[in-house]
Amino acid sequence: MARQKSKKKRETPALRNSKPLREHTEECLEQYFSTLNGDRPGDLYEFVLSEVEKPLFKAVMDFTQGNQSQAADILGINRGTLRKKLKTYSIIQ
Repeated sequence: MARQKSKKKRETPALRNSKPLREHTEECLEQYFSTLNGDRPGDLYEFVLSEVEKPLFKAVMDFTQGNQSQAADILGINRGTLRKKLKTYSIIQ
């Protein structure tokens, strides 16, 4: 019988006392909407993804010391997709 990977969240000492990312996201979005002065945002989905993806990919690349195979594995995406995103966000040339 094959072993299943545990879906248990990993908790590091630094994260034990901090808010979950979703709470930070909610707060940032509330603040963003409050600054619109009645204007309607456009392309919000793409805007939020780009704001989150770039620092995510940069942090993972720093953590793996530039090893794209390890970074792709950590992110759960294939290496080709990672390379495309790294180029999109000018993290690599």
